[in-house]
Amino acid sequence: MKISKINVKKVQIPLIEPFKISLGTISSSMEALVEIETDEGLVGYGEGAAGILITGENLEGTVRSIEVIGKNLIGIDPLELEKIYWIMDRASAYAPCAKAAIDIACHDLIGKIFNQPLYKILGGHDNKLDTDITVGINEPEITAAKAKKHIENGFDTIKVKVGSTMEADIKRIRLIRSAIGAASKIRIDANQAWSAKEAVRMLNKLAEFDIELVEQPVRAYDIDGLEFVTKNSPIPVMADESVFTSKDAMKLVQRHAVDYVNIKLMKCGGLREAIKINTVCEAAGVECMLGCMAEESNIGVTAAASLGAAVKNITRADLDSHFSLKELPFKGGVQSVNGKSLVLSEAPGLGLIK
Repeated sequence: MKISKINVKKVQIPLIEPFKISLGTISSSMEALVEIETDEGLVGYGEGAAGILITGENLEGTVRSIEVIGKNLIGIDPLELEKIYWIMDRASAYAPCAKAAIDIACHDLIGKIFNQPLYKILGGHDNKLDTDITVGINEPEITAAKAKKHIENGFDTIKVKVGSTMEADIKRIRLIRSAIGAASKIRIDANQAWSAKEAVRMLNKLAEFDIELVEQPVRAYDIDGLEFVTKNSPIPVMADESVFTSKDAMKLVQRHAVDYVNIKLMKCGGLREAIKINTVCEAAGVECMLGCMAEESNIGVTAAASLGAAVKNITRADLDSHFSLKELPFKGGVQSVNGKSLVLSEAPGLGLIK
């Protein structure tokens, strides 16, 4: 079997409402949808969700990178993943969203070739996992009301975006904790908003609200600061933007600079590198979370959920972006059951229906 054609098109899907984080505001999902055709009639689907606030990529660049990479993959067997990855690296040294789109489509094809759902191809530890759901930066009373509604709809973990002002963040968390009660979990995500000393000061003030973890409290490049926060924070620390690749993960775990690592396919370039990151972390005794960009649809979320369910060391999920879109590009894929539970299809590959 050989790759015969790679199609890519731009898709823009509005969010139900704008989503604000400390780095900026997102109002729509801009995706590069990929179809990889084979000479035996199978088609694999993938997406590159260009999250410019996180990866620095835009949609035009992602589409162009896929086109450039794709020309070099014609005639390659989609089962030859190692060859595909090195071809992609030679064609474009840095384009994680573009590479993720092709990687996801190839894994969808592999599932279809072997007539197995992707979660079984990747390890088969389970066919489901629980996700949190995120509330963006807004007036404290509004975020508290949204968090309460999410709990009523079946979620038990709220991820809260912080990084506005100290007073507003503290009020936001206090009202959310009051609204959702003591039994539900709260995770917070600063998206690089603080200096190391600011982070420690904030986390000491927020600790009374029983916070499960804080995600990326300092700038992505500030590894010294991340280590300082981890060693001085009463709340466990998760790296996100500081970890794009397995090499990044290795540096952090060697320094004991984090307690957890958030893996995102659009940051690392797809499932192959995501698996490597998890392996590095597992060897160091560091648990991982599978996350997503706010721009991702059910294509990327299904791929990430497949890995999250498949391996044991991925103990958490933040795979909620598809809940925020006005429409989805495909039917099928991962399904939500009772809010928080993401259940994977038993159909081959990603189980997407065009």
